[in-house]
Amino acid sequence: MIKERNLLSKVVNHLLKKEYTIIIGARQTGKTTLLKQLFQICKNNGDSCYFLSFEDFTILNSVNQHPENIFKFVEKTFDNQFTKRLFLFIDEIQYASNPTNFLKYLYDIYEEKIKIVATGSSAFYIDKRFTDSLAGRKRIFHLKQLNFSEYLHFRNADELQNELKLLRNNEDYISIKRNDISYFFEEYLCFGSYPAVVLENDREEKIEILKELKNSFLKKDISEAGVLYEHKFLQLMVLLAEQIGNLVNKNELANTLGIDNKTIENYLNIMQQSFHISLVPPFNNNLRKEITKMPKIYFHDLGLRNALLNRFENFVLRNDKGALLENYAYIRFVELYGKDNVYFWRTANQNEVDFVAKHNNIKSGAYEIKYSEKNINQNKYKIFNELYPEIPLTFITYETTDNLISKSILNL
Repeated sequence: MIKERNLLSKVVNHLLKKEYTIIIGARQTGKTTLLKQLFQICKNNGDSCYFLSFEDFTILNSVNQHPENIFKFVEKTFDNQFTKRLFLFIDEIQYASNPTNFLKYLYDIYEEKIKIVATGSSAFYIDKRFTDSLAGRKRIFHLKQLNFSEYLHFRNADELQNELKLLRNNEDYISIKRNDISYFFEEYLCFGSYPAVVLENDREEKIEILKELKNSFLKKDISEAGVLYEHKFLQLMVLLAEQIGNLVNKNELANTLGIDNKTIENYLNIMQQSFHISLVPPFNNNLRKEITKMPKIYFHDLGLRNALLNRFENFVLRNDKGALLENYAYIRFVELYGKDNVYFWRTANQNEVDFVAKHNNIKSGAYEIKYSEKNINQNKYKIFNELYPEIPLTFITYETTDNLISKSILNL
């Protein structure tokens, strides 16, 4: 049985809107599956709908000549009276030579007679080719890798999914299934959240799928982005995988790899546009002590990160437990507050707090991530508390003690 993503209901609600629906995200996150589910929903409703893929060169070559050529492959089920709307579900629309022109033409000529729902594998293409001429004509939905709640659903652990909701909604709730949730959480941190990896039960097969993602699908991003030095690009990703949660010094990276800063900037941009990494900006109020301009690096999927390092040890045996937890916290904060509302804080004297998050443009909280409460030295955060007394600082840990000075990351 095909599993449903949380995004499905939101996109279904948008099907009745005039604007076209564009679903973007990294490769292998399930965009085609989601598109087929939407197509089936429309078909079951009795709508006139067609499913096309622009990986089919016959279709692609034809529509590249003129957008009207799409009607060589679908039937016009509407007339001048507009009695029936036509739904077109198009997979991999970024392969069109000019996706913007294709969508804009059909939108402007046929207005509400045609509704297009399309997927695009990489924001690199969306950003370069989906220009402002589509403003007001589209809405973009980002299908990410599975969040932890979806992960439990895909692992057929729906009862634990309900327990997770209780933990998140009530910090005082004590779950008798916490150890079961922890088992899956540690698996999530090691193997990540690509659907194909999650659905596979065998550990070795999980690793092989992740290696395929690294060796095949990542190289597709590299190739289609026009990267000349593939090995340098991959070396950069490995270096970044080693330093999740740390500052990204572009000069140091350029010197290490023997390439110029401009190339580093380009490669980092491609990695972001392809939904593999995020560069998190610093939070400051323009104080002289807060001079760092370098961003911090996090991966969107820890399985891909671990595959780049060929590191799949059990979570409790790992030396990078803290980094994995911090990366997970970043993913969760983005889910809660939005990517543009998550920062970190650091001074020239290297006083730092892992995250400062805003909600509705309000300074909502600061968060320090540790593996254990034993690792917390509250005196280290005195300067932050003095500078920002209005921002509460919360310690988030995985392993708690009787001191109860921190919030569990499972409650996040």
